[in-house]
Amino acid sequence: MGERSAIRLVVLDRDGTINEDRDDYVKSPEEWVPIPGALEAIARLHQAGWHVVIATNQSGLGRGLFDMYTLNEMHLKMNALLAPLGGRVDAVFFCPHAPEDDCRCRKPLPGLFEDIRLRFGLDDMSAIPAVGDTLRDLQAATAVGCAPHLVRTGKAATLDEAGVQALRDQIPGLTVHASLATFAEALLGAERKKHSDARAEGKRLAGGGAPA
Repeated sequence: MGERSAIRLVVLDRDGTINEDRDDYVKSPEEWVPIPGALEAIARLHQAGWHVVIATNQSGLGRGLFDMYTLNEMHLKMNALLAPLGGRVDAVFFCPHAPEDDCRCRKPLPGLFEDIRLRFGLDDMSAIPAVGDTLRDLQAATAVGCAPHLVRTGKAATLDEAGVQALRDQIPGLTVHASLATFAEALLGAERKKHSDARAEGKRLAGGGAPA
């Protein structure tokens, strides 16, 4: 495994995970509205040393609903809102194609994740959590070995327990969170516990182990 495979990286879907989704597509910076707590979650991850990247289908480009300038303006707005929170998105990977274009980058196909793997020089993506609100997000992530996480916002906000169980049945190892904020807390909490356990083990070994 290459040295860069140890990078702490998290891959996020955009619409429905970071910002409110719309049935008529998010077509302008004005329509790009963050989900409460989502930007704060990205800031917490960034401040804890995680690289945050986005993998998003943007078929509105292929459908002619907006252009690249407008998409860039949406992401400029996102970064402008993140900056005062101490957050940053390292990169945005997007599929610009409509479904009929038969591309490889449109989720549920794994092209965006393969691009991420190449960009960051990753040999193994099994330690990389990927977060989304739809089955296709999870399918694209697991196709390259990422750890799948569902947030119950966006499209998943209307799922009942049977719907969530159906996703669990299709996506082995799926972890479910109420939102991106609760995902970030769970991830950082697990890190804190791991570090605490390692310190305790180090002290135990330094003290010669437990008494006989």
